[in-house]
Amino acid sequence: MKKLLAVVVLMLMVVLVAPKFVAQDRGKQFSILIPESSIPRAGRAHTNYVFRVDSSWRINTSTPQGETPASLRAIYNLPSSGGGGTIAIIGASLDKTVESDLNVFSTQFGLPACTIANGCLSVIVGSHTRIDCGFTTEQALDLEWAHAMAPNAKLVLVEANSASLTDLLAAVDVATNAVLANGRGEVSMSWGFAEFAGELTNDGHFQHDGIVYVAASGDAAQNSYPSVSSFVVSAGGTSVNRDSGGNFVSETAWSNSGGGVSQYELKPTYQNGIAGTDAMFRTTPDFAFDADPSTGVAAYSTCCKPVGSCGLNGWAVVGGTSVSAPALAGIINLAGNFYLNSSMELSTIYGNIGNSSDFRDIPPVGYDIKTGVGSNQGLSGK
Repeated sequence: MKKLLAVVVLMLMVVLVAPKFVAQDRGKQFSILIPESSIPRAGRAHTNYVFRVDSSWRINTSTPQGETPASLRAIYNLPSSGGGGTIAIIGASLDKTVESDLNVFSTQFGLPACTIANGCLSVIVGSHTRIDCGFTTEQALDLEWAHAMAPNAKLVLVEANSASLTDLLAAVDVATNAVLANGRGEVSMSWGFAEFAGELTNDGHFQHDGIVYVAASGDAAQNSYPSVSSFVVSAGGTSVNRDSGGNFVSETAWSNSGGGVSQYELKPTYQNGIAGTDAMFRTTPDFAFDADPSTGVAAYSTCCKPVGSCGLNGWAVVGGTSVSAPALAGIINLAGNFYLNSSMELSTIYGNIGNSSDFRDIPPVGYDIKTGVGSNQGLSGK
């Protein structure tokens, strides 16, 4: 009995300690906190973001810290305005502060106001009444960074009834209809599931003319569904490297960026002839954006009061491919091509691999399973 009790205590300690680890950033040590929602659980989608915290494990900062819309636009050679159509974000929580949080973010960084009243923002509420703090933070992050990259695009938040695959895919269908009602656009999904037998039967949710679907590749060295679908643009992660004066030096692959060879999705035609991809199966990600929490982005949410109830009540520095997905959806929107579907978008991306005016090649040279064809440069080639 004593031996069994000792094992149980040890397991509990592992669970409690597991969400914390340490990362290095430009000679400084940052602690990284993984929220409960980003820890995979059976039957439930996990988010793909983590917090950068101080030595006392505090998440919130009184002022914005980390990379900003302007600082990353400079790295990715993007204009400060533009965009059109609609970007839909899929979440899984009731969110009563989403509009006000987005307004604080927009005001702070000089972005156009995006409100329900001015027609820029729409919120489609599911049948749930529960606030899931992990997904509420995700929703704020996603809306803010889609807006940061495509300031003039309309935004739609679709709140799924739960984080189950069935409910999230139903929300994808709602989002598809909402985007099509406004013309064309993108659907961004920052959540994911481990690959599973039968996933191909769900790929029809991402095959609609007028929509490009984007999903986070995950924050572990493995594939994530729906990112691995052949009909979804898979968003990987990089690290932004600056010198002691804050000047951009280089961009490298983020070690925790998800990706790899699918167990079930066959190799799509747009990856034919691409060195570094598998001969038979889909390989992810497709291209990448800053996702390293050590070089993370500023995000704002006040959904969680008191702070201890879930961790975020103000500004925070956030990383993970949950940043990449909405940001790349915004960049695709900003490019303004509005290709007929994800396959055409992906054909364009792979057709421009190696073109330095379109993508920054992240070492190793060519395609790789952390950053795909590389990170963004300008508005052509996507």
